[in-house]
Amino acid sequence: MKPTAVEKSGTASVALDRHKVDPDVPLRLADAVRYAFPLGGLTVSALRTERGRGRLVIERISGKDFTTLRAIEEMRKLCRVNGKMSGFAYDGNGTTKEQASSKNEQIGSSAMERGLSPRDALLMRLEKRKEN
Repeated sequence: MKPTAVEKSGTASVALDRHKVDPDVPLRLADAVRYAFPLGGLTVSALRTERGRGRLVIERISGKDFTTLRAIEEMRKLCRVNGKMSGFAYDGNGTTKEQASSKNEQIGSSAMERGLSPRDALLMRLEKRKEN
């Protein structure tokens, strides 16, 4: 049986509904995880990792870490990943993006000039690194 979301403060127990929690109220990290991610998937350690990456604001008061639900929402915005379109995506007009694009165009850091051998391309990249 899963425990309910109950916050114990001394001898008093208060049941908290995450939708009723003010988004700016400081919460201990364990409580913040429980309210922001009720189905799991994130831990207190993960929140500290995000703090280290500069994506989550955490307040340290008397040696205890606090954050807010609003700060977690901001963190989530910073963590969003934009989907990458495949070169073979269907455009709805009966052609693929690959067919519609120029066949001579190469995209990406590994693209080589036409007629350039892989060895020469590697030597060029090594020379660029030496310059930097």
